[in-house]
Amino acid sequence: MSDIRNPERPARAIERPPAPRPGTTAIAGGISVVLLLILFAGYGVAQGILYIVALGLGIALYHARFGFTSAFRQLMAVGQGETLRAHMLMLAVASLLFAPLMALGTTAFGGPLSGYVFPVGLSVAFGGFIFCIGMQLGGACASGSLYTVGSGQTSILITLFGFIVGSVWGAHDFGFWLQPAFVWGKLSLADTRWGYTGAVIFQFIIIGAIVAATWLVERRLNPPPRVGPPSEHGIKRVLRGTWPLWAGALALAVLNAATLWLSGKPWGITSAFALWGSQALSALGVDVGSWYYWSGPHAGGLHTPIFADRTSVMDIGIIFGAMAASAWGGTFKIATDLPWRIIVARLIGGILMGYGARIAFGCNIGAYFGGIASFSLHGWLWGAVGLLGTVVGLKLRPLFGMGVPKLSDSSC
Repeated sequence: MSDIRNPERPARAIERPPAPRPGTTAIAGGISVVLLLILFAGYGVAQGILYIVALGLGIALYHARFGFTSAFRQLMAVGQGETLRAHMLMLAVASLLFAPLMALGTTAFGGPLSGYVFPVGLSVAFGGFIFCIGMQLGGACASGSLYTVGSGQTSILITLFGFIVGSVWGAHDFGFWLQPAFVWGKLSLADTRWGYTGAVIFQFIIIGAIVAATWLVERRLNPPPRVGPPSEHGIKRVLRGTWPLWAGALALAVLNAATLWLSGKPWGITSAFALWGSQALSALGVDVGSWYYWSGPHAGGLHTPIFADRTSVMDIGIIFGAMAASAWGGTFKIATDLPWRIIVARLIGGILMGYGARIAFGCNIGAYFGGIASFSLHGWLWGAVGLLGTVVGLKLRPLFGMGVPKLSDSSC
């Protein structure tokens, strides 16, 4: 397990919990209040409420230190499956919540509602594979890059920049990856005569098998235990300390379902990166509007104001939610010391994740979390190839001076 201020350094024991940083907390809270007023007044009630949901996501991600990068790394390096089992809890609860919402097909505001059901194929397989290589080099996943930036981890800004570059590159190549040879068709567990009831049952069988497999691997390898950062106790733990993984899993599942019910789509992250980067290029005179990504499936989206874009609003909310939570928890600290090899790894990792997310119809949130919770087989394919990509990423980490867990370690 790593310290929130520097993911490459082990967490150190803290005799006394750090004091809150009320100034930083006030800044995060003040900005959020201003943004809420702007959103409610200019962009509608739904956008304002989604921003509140996003603040909750940022708080939950920070407090639970809920990792996707670390979960895959710990499992594939030493067989430690505790965090992956938390993923399975999250996916199981989200599936239960998504099923009735998708069957109803209507949002809280009366609009259409549907999950992330996308085609399986080479685009998902290759995209998920390189994304998870990038996770191990970039030091964070899509959600991790937002909440760690919010909590002061400035080195992840390099990953985020690479993410935007890769997302724009993927948007440029999007039409190539949609040719019939690379996209084989949509497959959903709900596409049977048993509908969503059967889909939930099938999903639980898969999830149960994965949980059992992680326990069997742990019995065989006896990996070092996962050790989180020191924490407060009682109510202070809820407000300032580190939450148990199961609490983070439940919070993320509920908030993702709330996003689906409010906006008509599950939680997503990386489409905003493609939008931000493409708008920047457009402002510089590049004709990005002629790309298939912006003239076909996302026609008209290129000119969407940032505050009118659901994903952009939620990404911003996650950053400020994590900023407020880390400041109140006393761990907000801007990190400045960074070896050049880590900088290179961060940039390469971000580009791989950005490109992979675009061609795979999403990242660890949109494809893996949202896809599986929507009963789409492309989400399970993403997770399977992601484990293979993690193995490659682990082989590459030492080239950039980054560590890999070992069975001889005292803790993960």
